[in-house]
Amino acid sequence: MTPAYGSGTLLLIAAVAVAVLLVLIIALRMHAFVALVLVSLGTAVAAGVPVADVPTISIAAFGSTLGTVALLVGLGVMIGRLLEVTGGAQVLADTLVSRFGEKRAPMALGIASLLFGLPIFFDAGLVVFLPIIFSVAKRFGGSVLMYALPSAGAFAAMHAIVPPHPGPVTAATELGASIGLTLLVGVVIAVVAWFVGVYVVTTSWLGKIHVPIDDSVLTGGREADHDDPPSFGHVLAILLLPLVLIGLNTVLTTLRTNGSIAEEGTFVDVIVFVGQTPVALLIALLVATYTLAVKRYSREEVETLLNDALGPICAIILITGAGGMFGGVLRYSGIGDALSDSLADLGLPLIVSAFVIATILRVAQGSATVALTTTAGLLSAGVAAADPSGLQLVALVLAIAAGATVLSHVNDSGFWLVSRFFGMDVKTTLRTWTVMETTLGVSIFVLALGIWAIG
Repeated sequence: MTPAYGSGTLLLIAAVAVAVLLVLIIALRMHAFVALVLVSLGTAVAAGVPVADVPTISIAAFGSTLGTVALLVGLGVMIGRLLEVTGGAQVLADTLVSRFGEKRAPMALGIASLLFGLPIFFDAGLVVFLPIIFSVAKRFGGSVLMYALPSAGAFAAMHAIVPPHPGPVTAATELGASIGLTLLVGVVIAVVAWFVGVYVVTTSWLGKIHVPIDDSVLTGGREADHDDPPSFGHVLAILLLPLVLIGLNTVLTTLRTNGSIAEEGTFVDVIVFVGQTPVALLIALLVATYTLAVKRYSREEVETLLNDALGPICAIILITGAGGMFGGVLRYSGIGDALSDSLADLGLPLIVSAFVIATILRVAQGSATVALTTTAGLLSAGVAAADPSGLQLVALVLAIAAGATVLSHVNDSGFWLVSRFFGMDVKTTLRTWTVMETTLGVSIFVLALGIWAIG
Protein backbone atom coordinates (compact mmCIF):
# COMPACT_ATOMS: atom_id res chain seq x y z
CA MET A 1 0.00 0.00 0.00
CA THR A 2 1.00 3.66 -0.28
CA PRO A 3 2.46 4.76 3.08
CA ALA A 4 -0.04 6.79 5.08
CA TYR A 5 2.65 8.98 6.68
CA GLY A 6 6.09 10.36 5.99
CA SER A 7 9.32 8.58 6.84
CA GLY A 8 9.79 10.43 10.12
CA THR A 9 6.37 9.44 11.43
CA LEU A 10 6.75 5.84 10.30
CA LEU A 11 10.13 5.56 12.01
CA LEU A 12 8.63 6.98 15.20
CA ILE A 13 5.86 4.37 15.02
CA ALA A 14 8.49 1.65 14.57
CA ALA A 15 10.51 2.91 17.53
CA VAL A 16 7.43 3.03 19.74
CA ALA A 17 6.39 -0.44 18.58
CA VAL A 18 9.76 -1.94 19.48
CA ALA A 19 9.79 -0.09 22.82
CA VAL A 20 6.30 -1.34 23.66
CA LEU A 21 7.32 -4.86 22.67
CA LEU A 22 10.31 -4.73 25.01
CA VAL A 23 8.23 -3.33 27.88
CA LEU A 24 5.61 -6.03 27.46
CA ILE A 25 8.21 -8.82 27.41
CA ILE A 26 10.68 -7.49 29.99
CA ALA A 27 8.69 -5.40 32.47
CA LEU A 28 5.23 -6.94 32.27
CA ARG A 29 6.48 -10.50 31.66
CA MET A 30 3.99 -11.02 28.85
CA HIS A 31 4.60 -14.11 26.74
CA ALA A 32 6.64 -13.18 23.66
CA PHE A 33 4.04 -14.74 21.31
CA VAL A 34 1.17 -12.71 22.75
CA ALA A 35 3.29 -9.55 22.86
CA LEU A 36 4.36 -9.89 19.22
CA VAL A 37 0.80 -10.46 18.00
CA LEU A 38 -0.51 -7.52 20.05
CA VAL A 39 2.24 -5.16 18.89
CA SER A 40 1.85 -6.30 15.27
CA LEU A 41 -1.85 -5.44 15.24
CA GLY A 42 -1.27 -2.15 17.04
CA THR A 43 1.53 -1.16 14.67
CA ALA A 44 -0.61 -1.87 11.62
CA VAL A 45 -3.41 0.35 12.92
CA ALA A 46 -1.01 3.11 13.98
CA ALA A 47 0.74 3.05 10.59
CA GLY A 48 -2.52 3.70 8.77
CA VAL A 49 -3.30 0.24 7.44
CA PRO A 50 -7.08 0.07 6.87
CA VAL A 51 -8.60 -1.61 9.91
CA ALA A 52 -10.53 -4.09 7.76
CA ASP A 53 -7.25 -5.23 6.15
CA VAL A 54 -5.25 -5.64 9.37
CA PRO A 55 -6.38 -9.21 10.21
CA THR A 56 -5.88 -10.45 6.65
CA ILE A 57 -2.40 -8.98 6.31
CA SER A 58 -1.32 -10.16 9.76
CA ILE A 59 -2.58 -13.71 9.32
CA ALA A 60 -1.04 -13.98 5.85
CA ALA A 61 2.38 -12.95 7.19
CA PHE A 62 2.02 -15.31 10.15
CA GLY A 63 1.04 -18.22 7.93
CA SER A 64 3.77 -17.69 5.35
CA THR A 65 6.41 -17.77 8.06
CA LEU A 66 4.99 -20.85 9.74
CA GLY A 67 4.75 -22.64 6.40
CA THR A 68 8.54 -22.84 6.32
CA VAL A 69 9.53 -22.73 9.97
CA ALA A 70 7.13 -25.28 11.47
CA LEU A 71 7.97 -27.96 8.92
CA LEU A 72 11.75 -27.71 9.28
CA VAL A 73 11.79 -27.29 13.04
CA GLY A 74 9.36 -30.16 13.57
CA LEU A 75 11.35 -32.59 11.42
CA GLY A 76 14.64 -31.52 12.97
CA VAL A 77 13.51 -31.94 16.56
CA MET A 78 12.11 -35.41 15.82
CA ILE A 79 15.50 -36.53 14.49
CA GLY A 80 17.18 -35.14 17.58
CA ARG A 81 14.75 -36.90 19.89
CA LEU A 82 15.38 -40.28 18.28
CA LEU A 83 19.14 -39.85 18.55
CA GLU A 84 18.78 -38.81 22.18
CA VAL A 85 16.63 -41.66 23.49
CA THR A 86 18.49 -44.41 21.62
CA GLY A 87 21.84 -43.34 23.06
CA GLY A 88 23.20 -41.80 19.87
CA ALA A 89 24.39 -38.63 21.61
CA GLN A 90 26.32 -40.62 24.21
CA VAL A 91 27.95 -42.77 21.51
CA LEU A 92 28.91 -39.67 19.54
CA ALA A 93 30.66 -38.05 22.51
CA ASP A 94 32.28 -41.18 23.89
CA THR A 95 33.76 -42.14 20.53
CA LEU A 96 35.20 -38.71 19.84
CA VAL A 97 36.65 -38.33 23.35
CA SER A 98 38.35 -41.72 23.12
CA ARG A 99 39.81 -40.88 19.71
CA PHE A 100 40.92 -37.34 20.55
CA GLY A 101 42.45 -38.22 23.93
CA GLU A 102 42.61 -36.38 27.26
CA LYS A 103 44.30 -33.20 26.08
CA ARG A 104 41.75 -32.68 23.34
CA ALA A 105 38.70 -33.79 25.32
CA PRO A 106 37.18 -30.25 25.21
CA MET A 107 37.51 -30.28 21.42
CA ALA A 108 35.96 -33.75 21.22
CA LEU A 109 32.97 -32.63 23.29
CA GLY A 110 32.61 -29.55 21.13
CA ILE A 111 32.68 -31.50 17.87
CA ALA A 112 30.16 -33.99 19.25
CA SER A 113 27.91 -31.09 20.25
CA LEU A 114 28.27 -29.46 16.82
CA LEU A 115 27.15 -32.69 15.16
CA PHE A 116 24.32 -33.34 17.58
CA GLY A 117 23.36 -29.65 17.44
CA LEU A 118 22.36 -29.95 13.78
CA PRO A 119 18.84 -31.17 14.57
CA ILE A 120 18.39 -30.38 18.28
CA PHE A 121 17.77 -27.10 20.10
CA PHE A 122 20.28 -25.46 22.45
CA ASP A 123 18.54 -26.19 25.74
CA ALA A 124 17.54 -29.75 24.81
CA GLY A 125 21.02 -30.54 23.51
CA LEU A 126 22.68 -29.18 26.62
CA VAL A 127 20.42 -31.24 28.87
CA VAL A 128 21.24 -34.40 26.91
CA PHE A 129 24.98 -33.70 27.09
CA LEU A 130 25.09 -32.79 30.80
CA PRO A 131 25.93 -36.32 32.02
CA ILE A 132 28.55 -36.61 29.26
CA ILE A 133 30.15 -33.29 30.23
CA PHE A 134 30.28 -34.16 33.93
CA SER A 135 31.57 -37.65 33.22
CA VAL A 136 34.45 -36.32 31.13
CA ALA A 137 35.17 -33.53 33.65
CA LYS A 138 35.40 -36.05 36.51
CA ARG A 139 37.60 -38.31 34.44
CA PHE A 140 40.18 -35.66 33.53
CA GLY A 141 39.75 -33.10 36.35
CA GLY A 142 40.07 -29.33 36.42
CA SER A 143 37.37 -26.69 36.07
CA VAL A 144 34.08 -27.96 34.69
CA LEU A 145 34.10 -24.93 32.35
CA MET A 146 36.97 -26.43 30.34
CA TYR A 147 34.50 -29.09 29.14
CA ALA A 148 31.16 -27.32 29.56
CA LEU A 149 31.80 -24.18 27.52
CA PRO A 150 33.02 -25.90 24.31
CA SER A 151 29.88 -28.08 24.37
CA ALA A 152 27.42 -25.32 25.30
CA GLY A 153 29.06 -22.93 22.82
CA ALA A 154 28.74 -25.49 20.03
CA PHE A 155 25.01 -25.88 20.67
CA ALA A 156 24.66 -22.08 20.79
CA ALA A 157 26.46 -21.67 17.46
CA MET A 158 24.36 -24.26 15.67
CA HIS A 159 21.13 -22.95 17.19
CA ALA A 160 21.95 -19.39 16.12
CA ILE A 161 22.92 -19.81 12.49
CA VAL A 162 22.09 -23.25 11.07
CA PRO A 163 18.67 -24.36 9.79
CA PRO A 164 16.47 -26.17 10.76
CA HIS A 165 16.70 -24.07 13.92
CA PRO A 166 13.86 -21.53 14.01
CA GLY A 167 15.87 -18.29 14.20
CA PRO A 168 17.96 -18.71 11.03
CA VAL A 169 15.04 -20.33 9.17
CA THR A 170 12.81 -17.35 9.96
CA ALA A 171 15.50 -14.79 9.13
CA ALA A 172 16.29 -16.51 5.83
CA THR A 173 12.59 -16.68 4.97
CA GLU A 174 12.03 -13.01 5.79
CA LEU A 175 15.04 -11.87 3.76
CA GLY A 176 14.45 -14.22 0.83
CA ALA A 177 17.67 -16.17 1.33
CA SER A 178 18.00 -19.79 0.23
CA ILE A 179 17.53 -21.99 3.29
CA GLY A 180 19.62 -24.74 1.70
CA LEU A 181 22.52 -22.37 1.03
CA THR A 182 22.12 -20.89 4.51
CA LEU A 183 22.42 -24.38 5.97
CA LEU A 184 25.51 -25.32 3.96
CA VAL A 185 27.33 -22.04 4.57
CA GLY A 186 26.05 -21.86 8.13
CA VAL A 187 27.57 -25.22 9.07
CA VAL A 188 31.01 -24.11 7.91
CA ILE A 189 30.71 -20.73 9.64
CA ALA A 190 29.44 -22.34 12.83
CA VAL A 191 32.46 -24.65 13.01
CA VAL A 192 35.00 -21.88 12.31
CA ALA A 193 33.31 -19.38 14.66
CA TRP A 194 33.07 -22.04 17.36
CA PHE A 195 36.76 -22.86 17.07
CA VAL A 196 37.87 -19.22 17.23
CA GLY A 197 35.21 -17.71 19.48
CA VAL A 198 34.61 -20.64 21.85
CA TYR A 199 37.29 -23.33 21.82
CA VAL A 200 40.37 -21.08 21.64
CA VAL A 201 38.89 -18.59 24.12
CA THR A 202 37.95 -21.38 26.54
CA THR A 203 41.23 -23.31 26.45
CA SER A 204 43.36 -20.17 26.69
CA TRP A 205 41.29 -18.15 29.16
CA LEU A 206 37.77 -18.97 30.34
CA GLY A 207 38.38 -22.65 31.07
CA LYS A 208 41.06 -21.65 33.57
CA ILE A 209 38.48 -19.91 35.77
CA HIS A 210 37.91 -22.61 38.36
CA VAL A 211 34.35 -23.80 38.80
CA PRO A 212 34.10 -27.06 40.79
CA ILE A 213 32.29 -30.06 39.33
CA ASP A 214 28.82 -30.36 40.85
CA ASP A 215 26.57 -32.86 39.07
CA SER A 216 23.76 -32.80 41.63
CA VAL A 217 21.55 -31.21 38.97
CA LEU A 218 21.47 -34.56 37.16
CA THR A 219 19.44 -36.37 39.79
CA GLY A 220 16.25 -35.56 37.90
CA GLY A 221 17.70 -35.88 34.39
CA ARG A 222 16.74 -38.44 31.77
CA GLU A 223 19.33 -40.71 30.23
CA ALA A 224 19.16 -42.92 27.16
CA ASP A 225 16.97 -45.88 28.04
CA HIS A 226 18.32 -48.63 25.76
CA ASP A 227 21.20 -51.05 26.28
CA ASP A 228 21.96 -51.40 22.57
CA PRO A 229 22.98 -47.93 21.33
CA PRO A 230 23.70 -47.30 17.65
CA SER A 231 27.25 -47.25 16.30
CA PHE A 232 29.19 -44.05 15.82
CA GLY A 233 29.08 -44.47 12.04
CA HIS A 234 25.33 -44.96 12.15
CA VAL A 235 24.78 -41.74 14.12
CA LEU A 236 27.18 -39.78 11.92
CA ALA A 237 25.49 -41.04 8.74
CA ILE A 238 22.07 -39.89 9.93
CA LEU A 239 23.39 -36.43 10.83
CA LEU A 240 25.26 -36.01 7.53
CA LEU A 241 22.54 -37.44 5.25
CA PRO A 242 20.48 -34.21 4.95
CA LEU A 243 23.65 -32.15 4.44
CA VAL A 244 24.75 -34.37 1.56
CA LEU A 245 21.33 -34.25 -0.11
CA ILE A 246 21.06 -30.46 0.28
CA GLY A 247 24.63 -30.06 -1.00
CA LEU A 248 23.85 -32.06 -4.13
CA ASN A 249 20.76 -29.93 -4.70
CA THR A 250 22.77 -26.72 -4.42
CA VAL A 251 25.53 -27.93 -6.75
CA LEU A 252 23.17 -29.21 -9.44
CA THR A 253 20.95 -26.13 -9.26
CA THR A 254 24.01 -23.90 -9.69
CA LEU A 255 25.24 -25.96 -12.65
CA ARG A 256 21.83 -25.69 -14.29
CA THR A 257 21.72 -21.95 -13.73
CA ASN A 258 25.08 -21.30 -15.35
CA GLY A 259 24.35 -23.69 -18.23
CA SER A 260 26.92 -26.36 -17.35
CA ILE A 261 24.23 -29.05 -17.46
CA ALA A 262 20.90 -29.27 -19.26
CA GLU A 263 17.91 -27.61 -17.67
CA GLU A 264 15.86 -30.76 -18.16
CA GLY A 265 16.65 -34.26 -16.99
CA THR A 266 14.74 -36.72 -14.83
CA PHE A 267 17.72 -37.85 -12.76
CA VAL A 268 18.77 -34.30 -11.91
CA ASP A 269 15.16 -33.37 -11.18
CA VAL A 270 14.96 -36.21 -8.65
CA ILE A 271 18.22 -35.20 -6.94
CA VAL A 272 17.11 -31.57 -6.79
CA PHE A 273 13.77 -32.66 -5.32
CA VAL A 274 15.23 -34.86 -2.56
CA GLY A 275 17.76 -32.12 -1.82
CA GLN A 276 15.09 -29.59 -0.92
CA THR A 277 15.61 -28.90 2.79
CA PRO A 278 12.22 -30.21 4.03
CA VAL A 279 12.47 -33.33 1.85
CA ALA A 280 16.07 -34.01 2.93
CA LEU A 281 15.10 -33.72 6.60
CA LEU A 282 12.07 -35.95 6.05
CA ILE A 283 14.28 -38.61 4.45
CA ALA A 284 16.72 -38.37 7.37
CA LEU A 285 13.84 -38.71 9.83
CA LEU A 286 12.50 -41.81 8.05
CA VAL A 287 15.97 -43.37 8.03
CA ALA A 288 16.42 -42.57 11.73
CA THR A 289 12.98 -43.92 12.58
CA TYR A 290 13.39 -47.25 10.82
CA THR A 291 17.06 -47.86 11.63
CA LEU A 292 17.08 -46.57 15.21
CA ALA A 293 13.62 -46.75 16.72
CA VAL A 294 11.52 -49.44 15.03
CA LYS A 295 13.80 -52.30 16.03
CA ARG A 296 13.95 -51.07 19.63
CA TYR A 297 10.40 -49.93 20.35
CA SER A 298 6.87 -50.83 19.39
CA ARG A 299 5.16 -48.68 16.79
CA GLU A 300 3.03 -47.11 19.54
CA GLU A 301 6.16 -46.18 21.49
CA VAL A 302 7.78 -44.69 18.40
CA GLU A 303 4.69 -42.58 17.79
CA THR A 304 4.78 -41.41 21.42
CA LEU A 305 8.47 -40.50 21.17
CA LEU A 306 7.94 -38.40 18.07
CA ASN A 307 4.81 -36.81 19.47
CA ASP A 308 6.58 -35.90 22.71
CA ALA A 309 9.34 -34.25 20.70
CA LEU A 310 6.88 -31.74 19.21
CA GLY A 311 5.35 -30.52 22.47
CA PRO A 312 8.28 -28.42 23.76
CA ILE A 313 8.73 -26.57 20.45
CA CYS A 314 5.15 -25.29 20.19
CA ALA A 315 5.96 -21.97 21.90
CA ILE A 316 9.08 -21.45 19.79
CA ILE A 317 7.21 -22.04 16.54
CA LEU A 318 4.42 -19.68 17.54
CA ILE A 319 6.92 -16.98 18.53
CA THR A 320 8.71 -17.22 15.19
CA GLY A 321 5.37 -17.07 13.37
CA ALA A 322 4.41 -13.98 15.35
CA GLY A 323 7.80 -12.47 14.53
CA GLY A 324 6.99 -13.04 10.87
CA MET A 325 3.65 -11.32 11.41
CA PHE A 326 5.44 -8.29 12.85
CA GLY A 327 7.82 -8.21 9.91
CA GLY A 328 4.94 -8.49 7.43
CA VAL A 329 3.16 -5.53 9.01
CA LEU A 330 6.36 -3.45 8.89
CA ARG A 331 6.82 -4.21 5.21
CA TYR A 332 3.21 -3.63 4.19
CA SER A 333 2.90 -0.32 6.02
CA GLY A 334 6.10 1.12 4.52
CA ILE A 335 8.02 1.21 7.80
CA GLY A 336 10.65 -1.17 6.45
CA ASP A 337 11.36 1.10 3.48
CA ALA A 338 11.57 4.13 5.76
CA LEU A 339 14.05 2.36 8.01
CA SER A 340 16.23 1.22 5.11
CA ASP A 341 16.29 4.75 3.68
CA SER A 342 17.31 6.16 7.07
CA LEU A 343 20.09 3.62 7.49
CA ALA A 344 21.34 4.50 4.02
CA ASP A 345 21.38 8.18 5.01
CA LEU A 346 23.51 7.30 8.07
CA GLY A 347 26.01 5.65 5.79
CA LEU A 348 25.89 2.28 7.56
CA PRO A 349 26.28 -0.69 5.25
CA LEU A 350 23.28 -3.00 5.28
CA ILE A 351 25.22 -5.83 6.91
CA VAL A 352 26.45 -3.57 9.73
CA SER A 353 22.90 -2.33 10.29
CA ALA A 354 21.75 -5.94 10.58
CA PHE A 355 24.31 -6.66 13.30
CA VAL A 356 23.68 -3.43 15.22
CA ILE A 357 19.88 -3.72 15.27
CA ALA A 358 19.98 -7.38 16.29
CA THR A 359 22.48 -6.59 19.05
CA ILE A 360 20.31 -3.80 20.46
CA LEU A 361 17.24 -6.04 20.50
CA ARG A 362 19.21 -8.95 21.98
CA VAL A 363 20.60 -6.86 24.83
CA ALA A 364 17.26 -5.19 25.51
CA GLN A 365 14.97 -8.22 25.71
CA GLY A 366 17.18 -11.33 25.89
CA SER A 367 15.55 -13.69 23.39
CA ALA A 368 17.77 -14.48 20.42
CA THR A 369 14.75 -15.73 18.47
CA VAL A 370 12.84 -12.46 18.99
CA ALA A 371 15.95 -10.47 18.03
CA LEU A 372 16.43 -12.54 14.87
CA THR A 373 12.84 -12.40 13.69
CA THR A 374 12.29 -8.72 14.52
CA THR A 375 15.54 -7.59 12.87
CA ALA A 376 14.84 -9.62 9.74
CA GLY A 377 11.39 -8.06 9.51
CA LEU A 378 12.76 -4.54 9.96
CA LEU A 379 15.38 -5.04 7.26
CA SER A 380 13.43 -7.09 4.73
CA ALA A 381 12.21 -4.11 2.69
CA GLY A 382 15.67 -2.57 2.54
CA VAL A 383 17.17 -5.90 1.52
CA ALA A 384 14.66 -6.28 -1.30
CA ALA A 385 15.53 -2.80 -2.55
CA ALA A 386 19.29 -3.43 -2.37
CA ASP A 387 18.97 -6.68 -4.37
CA PRO A 388 22.00 -8.48 -2.88
CA SER A 389 23.30 -11.75 -4.28
CA GLY A 390 22.25 -15.11 -2.85
CA LEU A 391 25.50 -15.41 -0.90
CA GLN A 392 25.14 -11.88 0.44
CA LEU A 393 21.64 -12.73 1.67
CA VAL A 394 23.17 -15.60 3.64
CA ALA A 395 25.76 -13.17 5.01
CA LEU A 396 22.94 -10.91 6.23
CA VAL A 397 21.29 -13.86 7.99
CA LEU A 398 24.63 -14.61 9.67
CA ALA A 399 25.11 -10.97 10.69
CA ILE A 400 21.66 -10.86 12.29
CA ALA A 401 22.38 -14.15 14.07
CA ALA A 402 25.71 -12.73 15.28
CA GLY A 403 23.98 -9.73 16.82
CA ALA A 404 21.36 -11.99 18.38
CA THR A 405 24.12 -14.07 20.00
CA VAL A 406 26.34 -11.50 21.72
CA LEU A 407 26.02 -10.24 25.31
CA SER A 408 23.79 -12.92 26.81
CA HIS A 409 22.94 -11.70 30.31
CA VAL A 410 20.31 -11.89 33.04
CA ASN A 411 17.30 -11.41 30.73
CA ASP A 412 18.28 -14.45 28.62
CA SER A 413 16.90 -17.84 29.62
CA GLY A 414 20.06 -19.50 28.28
CA PHE A 415 22.12 -17.48 30.77
CA TRP A 416 20.21 -18.96 33.69
CA LEU A 417 20.23 -22.43 32.17
CA VAL A 418 24.03 -22.46 32.01
CA SER A 419 24.34 -20.81 35.42
CA ARG A 420 22.09 -23.38 37.10
CA PHE A 421 23.46 -26.46 35.34
CA PHE A 422 27.10 -25.71 36.10
CA GLY A 423 26.70 -24.23 39.57
CA MET A 424 27.86 -20.68 38.84
CA ASP A 425 26.74 -17.46 40.52
CA VAL A 426 25.67 -14.48 38.41
CA LYS A 427 29.07 -12.78 38.53
CA THR A 428 30.92 -15.89 37.36
CA THR A 429 28.36 -16.54 34.62
CA LEU A 430 28.82 -12.98 33.36
CA ARG A 431 32.61 -13.44 33.39
CA THR A 432 32.43 -16.70 31.45
CA TRP A 433 29.23 -17.44 29.54
CA THR A 434 28.51 -13.81 28.59
CA VAL A 435 32.09 -13.30 27.40
CA MET A 436 32.02 -16.55 25.40
CA GLU A 437 28.70 -15.71 23.72
CA THR A 438 30.11 -12.32 22.77
CA THR A 439 33.33 -13.72 21.29
CA LEU A 440 31.24 -16.28 19.40
CA GLY A 441 28.89 -13.61 18.02
CA VAL A 442 31.75 -11.33 17.00
CA SER A 443 33.48 -14.24 15.25
CA ILE A 444 30.29 -14.99 13.31
CA PHE A 445 29.97 -11.33 12.31
CA VAL A 446 33.58 -11.08 11.09
CA LEU A 447 33.07 -14.16 8.95
CA ALA A 448 29.77 -12.73 7.66
CA LEU A 449 31.60 -9.56 6.63
CA GLY A 450 34.03 -11.68 4.63
CA ILE A 451 31.20 -13.50 2.87
CA TRP A 452 29.46 -10.18 2.14
CA ALA A 453 32.65 -8.80 0.57
CA ILE A 454 33.19 -11.75 -1.76
CA GLY A 455 29.46 -12.37 -2.46
